[in-house]
Amino acid sequence: MRVISSWLLCGLITETVLVAASLSAQQAPENFRWVDFHSAKEADTIAWVTRSLAPEKWTSIREIGIEYDAALVVTTLRATPQSPANADAFTVWSVSLTSHVVAPLLKGANLCWLDWMLLADGAPRELGALYDDCNECEPATFITAFYYDRPYHMWTARWMRGSQTAPAWTANPPAGVALTQVYAVLNEPNGRELVGTWSHFDYGKQKPTEDFIYRYDLDPFSRLERTQSLRGKDAEAMKQRLCGAQNVVRGLARGQDSPLCQQLVKPRVERNPVTTPPASNHGQSSPPGARR
Repeated sequence: MRVISSWLLCGLITETVLVAASLSAQQAPENFRWVDFHSAKEADTIAWVTRSLAPEKWTSIREIGIEYDAALVVTTLRATPQSPANADAFTVWSVSLTSHVVAPLLKGANLCWLDWMLLADGAPRELGALYDDCNECEPATFITAFYYDRPYHMWTARWMRGSQTAPAWTANPPAGVALTQVYAVLNEPNGRELVGTWSHFDYGKQKPTEDFIYRYDLDPFSRLERTQSLRGKDAEAMKQRLCGAQNVVRGLARGQDSPLCQQLVKPRVERNPVTTPPASNHGQSSPPGARR
């Protein structure tokens, strides 16, 4: 039986995000727009993108987002005409609108758009996304943000490590290990956002437990991407923020209900037995049958 993936969570996230749909539209970059496939005015753009991607392998074009001279394109690939739609694989592309140059950004399954994220002061918001690395499996779920790279006139994805982005969740822990996972998109006091993750590995009697706490954001000065492995006080502070759901972006958090998180946020108070004698005890009592 397959565990919950980002595809199943997408509906829950969408419900919370749609409540602020008008706000989300305002937060999108001023020059960004989604292509309306039913509009005759978009026919030239759709034809251009389709021609650019003609040499590539895909079944259908799912979405096209435009900013300046580049398109953020999502294609899907269906294994056979009889395959179920929820088994489609996706690829996200950057397609130039001034040449037919295309660049694949990432591939996966169960793509779920999130809200627009503010990662740097004075910079445009970036389009967040969750996705899995496979279908019909025990997937790993990743989080990223797509943005228009002005110097290179193309779209790109945040926190790329090889072919994937920032890992948020895995449904396939190592054998014999109890794995607790927590992640969230967190608001900073200055309005910026970051991604925090915590993976706690319990090996039982084999060896001591291990914690891996990460922070994914942009450096406020250089605006370069940062992937920080936290230690010491910084790690403990991140644990508290993740488990306490402090300033969490609505709908973009998971694992806060785990026993490990609950114990951290609401530690159980144990009463120690009283061993001191009462103040009225002056050592004058005697056992039954004792001489007086």
